Amino acid sequence: MVTTTLQKAPRPSVRARVVSRIITFAALFQRPMTLGVRGLVIDPDDRVLLVRHTYVPGFYLPGGGVESGETMLQALTRELHEEGNVRILGAPTLQGVYLNRRASPRDHVALYVVRDFHCDELPKPNHEIAEARFFPVDALPPDITPATRARLMECLDGAPISPYW
Repeated sequence: MVTTTLQKAPRPSVRARVVSRIITFAALFQRPMTLGVRGLVIDPDDRVLLVRHTYVPGFYLPGGGVESGETMLQALTRELHEEGNVRILGAPTLQGVYLNRRASPRDHVALYVVRDFHCDELPKPNHEIAEARFFPVDALPPDITPATRARLMECLDGAPISPYW
């Protein structure tokens, strides 16, 4: 029997910690990046959850921005609950992280596939969501956004995965 002992990495020096903090702080101004999450929620009947916002046209995958101090999974959990009344039960699968050039050259979107969830009732229209509905993949709304359609084709039809949202 082989036994392996893992040793703790030595603690960085005070100088190293200070320099690291300065570099991180400077990067906020030189390379600010925004990060969002979207969920491809697929029900047992292979229907997908799409939402229509009150402030932009078209149907989208539910999701939104990752807040400061929040993990991507925390943001996904929050956004799916807010926009679709979806409660994630099992671990979602990270499909990919995309550069969203349409929004900004520094905007990134993480897409998760969610199959294990609970949703008693879809939310009623509110100040943000005009409509939330599950659609069969072969009966998607005509005003689905191009990025949403592309992600569905990648995840469900085996289309090549783009690095861009």
